[in-house]
Amino acid sequence: MKNLEDFLSVIDKSLKDNTFVKMTLAKPTANGGDLKNIYLRPVEIKRQLKLACTHRYATRDEVKNLDIPTSLQTLEQRLTHDFLHADLFLISEQITFLWNKKKEITFVIKKNSTVLEPISTQHDRSKSRLLDAKQLYFNRLEITDLEGNVTKNGQKKFKQVNRYIEIIDDLLRENPLPIDAHIADMGCGKGLLTFALYDFLTVRKAMNPVVQGFELRAALTDASNELAQKCHFANLNFVTADILNFNSERLDMLIALHACDTATDIAIAKGIQSKAAIIMVAPCCHKQIRKAMNVQNELRPVLKHGILEERQAELITDGIRALLMEAHGYKTSVFEFIETEHTPKNVLIVGIRSRPNLEALKQVAAIKASFGIEKHFLETLI
Repeated sequence: MKNLEDFLSVIDKSLKDNTFVKMTLAKPTANGGDLKNIYLRPVEIKRQLKLACTHRYATRDEVKNLDIPTSLQTLEQRLTHDFLHADLFLISEQITFLWNKKKEITFVIKKNSTVLEPISTQHDRSKSRLLDAKQLYFNRLEITDLEGNVTKNGQKKFKQVNRYIEIIDDLLRENPLPIDAHIADMGCGKGLLTFALYDFLTVRKAMNPVVQGFELRAALTDASNELAQKCHFANLNFVTADILNFNSERLDMLIALHACDTATDIAIAKGIQSKAAIIMVAPCCHKQIRKAMNVQNELRPVLKHGILEERQAELITDGIRALLMEAHGYKTSVFEFIETEHTPKNVLIVGIRSRPNLEALKQVAAIKASFGIEKHFLETLI
């Protein structure tokens, strides 16, 4: 092989010969944005061979199923502009494609010590999960039956939990925590996500974390503590407390999923004040800003409709939250937690401790002035 065209021809032939196992694109250029890798595998959909392309970003994965001609065109584009390294795994050999600083191409071909098996092209094959559905807490929290099978009523919750853990997994790959990380889950309810997090960190990540769930309802924390003991989760415990009174000498990660209205702001403030390495919140309800808005800009005629005013209030509330986190030294991402068919409250705000954004407070002030807002509640806390 001498050039990219030859490499693409080998890929095309291997797909036709059923010798293509998988492919990975790595070492992104500046053109790729926050795209980290692309993983490709063959998949058959409606009796047509395609490539399932998993685009791995810092905080999410996106999967696109492309036909072979489109896949080859996309690979040509990606390997010309977006990635410097690709590994093609065939049944009998591995071919590595490399760009150097002089934009010269190098190929490294290695024979496999053993013949690889082609990956199944069955599209609906069982997904590899990061959590074991047979864990006791899934059954006690009514997600699975006694045999560890996910029930019909538990399907949506089980998918949410696994998506949540996938996000955590991606976050920790890029931003590893200490092996004995101290983690607070604020407004944890029955504790399903708290149990899943502890399970994942101890089993899959081989960590020894200290995880605390905070909840106002004593009946829920009592039940959760009893279940934690039955699961032998030694460093998982639940506290009956108002998160407003939370104080900690050490906090590595703060989580608050679906904390209602200004409780999300309280959680963010506690994370900032504790200098947590990671803050992750999924806001729920946005009453404070909606009541505070006195719109005098060109959107006023549009926002006379209640549903549109509500949606605008949500955008402003969460947008200002992200900017205030940036002002206090966090790099933020705002993205979809899970599809809206599973939950209408599906926005996730993630903050990674970094450098302050010196422009953020000016941007917040401009937004408030435009929408007639005197104060965002988070400002009063930090």
